[in-house]
Amino acid sequence: MRRRSFLTAAATAGTLSCLNQRSVFAAEKPKLEKGAVILFQGDSITDAGRNKKEPVANEGLGRGYPDHVAKLLHDAHPELDLQIHNRGISGNKVPDLDRRWQKDCIDVQPDILSILIGVNDIWHMLNGRYDGTAETYRDGFTALLDRTRKALPSVTLVVCEPFVLMSGTVKQNKDKWFPEFTNRRQYAKQVAVQAGAIWVPFQTMFDDAVAAGTNPSDLAGDGVHPTQKGHALMAKTWREVVGV
Repeated sequence: MRRRSFLTAAATAGTLSCLNQRSVFAAEKPKLEKGAVILFQGDSITDAGRNKKEPVANEGLGRGYPDHVAKLLHDAHPELDLQIHNRGISGNKVPDLDRRWQKDCIDVQPDILSILIGVNDIWHMLNGRYDGTAETYRDGFTALLDRTRKALPSVTLVVCEPFVLMSGTVKQNKDKWFPEFTNRRQYAKQVAVQAGAIWVPFQTMFDDAVAAGTNPSDLAGDGVHPTQKGHALMAKTWREVVGV
């Protein structure tokens, strides 16, 4: 077996329980090694126009935060020959990830796996195209990470906080989105804690940016899909929190 490129995130339940929203759920930062495989998974926010026809490492990563992260990491670690993949697919929910997980995750054999999923699990419900509840999201996500741990015991998991901004469709339909979306964000964090994953607080990040004076629509015009400014901020935060 090839050498794993990241140290496994490790933490006790007692340590996890005292961490705040901005904390990383790991005792140590991951350590990059040569040839490390980094995989981004999720929905359209991760997809961002990436090459789905013939996906390969470091090419066709789309216009979103995975591509921004890749550029930052390649610039910072040119000697490591990092293998960065984007397998996000627009419209995906947790059940969709589960159906393609073997091919698009386990077979890729990532050393670090970053997942951002959840907005479609509520958006499609609001549009009458899905009947999954917040508990369906929680239980499905938990099972997905359990499955991943069994197949890839040395993988470093990163769970990204689902987010929305008060602009576009979210602002227009805020009474439908809340408090339902808040419940799902809380479940995402709960799932991350249970899995011993690194937690990237994207909602907190965007809330802080808005509180500092940034217009929400400058970060995500429809309240869901980030602008390039939003993606760049996500990439910066992702790298700082993950510690690479």
